[in-house]
Amino acid sequence: MTKIAITGATGQLGRLGISAILRRDPGADLVALVRDLDRGGDLGVPLRQADYHQPEALRAALAGVDVLVLISSSDFNDRAGQHRNVIDAAKAAGVGRIVYTSILKGAASPLMLAPDHVTTEAALAASGVSATILRNGWYTENYTGSLGAALAAGAMIGAAGNAVLSTAPRADYAEALAVAALDAGTAGQTYDLGGAGHTLAELAAEVSRQAGRDIPYVDMDEATYRATLLSFGLPAPMAAAIADADAKARDMGALTDDSGALARLIGRPTTPLSVSVAAALAAL
Repeated sequence: MTKIAITGATGQLGRLGISAILRRDPGADLVALVRDLDRGGDLGVPLRQADYHQPEALRAALAGVDVLVLISSSDFNDRAGQHRNVIDAAKAAGVGRIVYTSILKGAASPLMLAPDHVTTEAALAASGVSATILRNGWYTENYTGSLGAALAAGAMIGAAGNAVLSTAPRADYAEALAVAALDAGTAGQTYDLGGAGHTLAELAAEVSRQAGRDIPYVDMDEATYRATLLSFGLPAPMAAAIADADAKARDMGALTDDSGALARLIGRPTTPLSVSVAAALAAL
């Protein structure tokens, strides 16, 4: 039986990915790679200690693994170096294939987050290990996650203008991750993934409809939006990345994907915006 390991298993995408793999194959031989063995006990799969910064521990954690799902690090401190540590360890451990969560458009992406992913894709190619590249678009939760604040303030804010944003919820991307991990036929493939397109004004209109009151979208320039995010207490790198994504979406279509690859990969339409909004409002 194919042994699958998944990094970042206690993170939001990692947890959803484990659940999606087990739904598709309840008997899957799956292990979760976690930094702290005291966390992740609720995942329902065996745990192995692994840290992107500890190559020796990574090699031990990957012993006997056939397919490694490498969820990109959320640590902005040398992400490409962290990923390279994992790739090197996987090669040394004899891992047969790596599934990597990259960024929409890859080397063609203008986002400030893209270079780490581009470097990682190059490291995968140079490693000689078979790979499946999932170039994930923006999560719908990147916007619906702040609906509580938007409702309190009476407006949604951003810097994307009238850009079409092909977002999908994490659960959809987790389904794609599960398909890629379980299907050897995805080896050697690169998928640009995104959901149905919408503007932030359309998102605000849907929020207004479901909330029963007008919540307009207020568009800002990139600098003002970044400063506003900082005033909310977001870390500087995160505020810069969010504002940059909106601005590059507005000016360069960085978050638009009309390929339909995500829906085809998961075998169903991507989750409608109305469903994501309803879920976010219900969670408040």
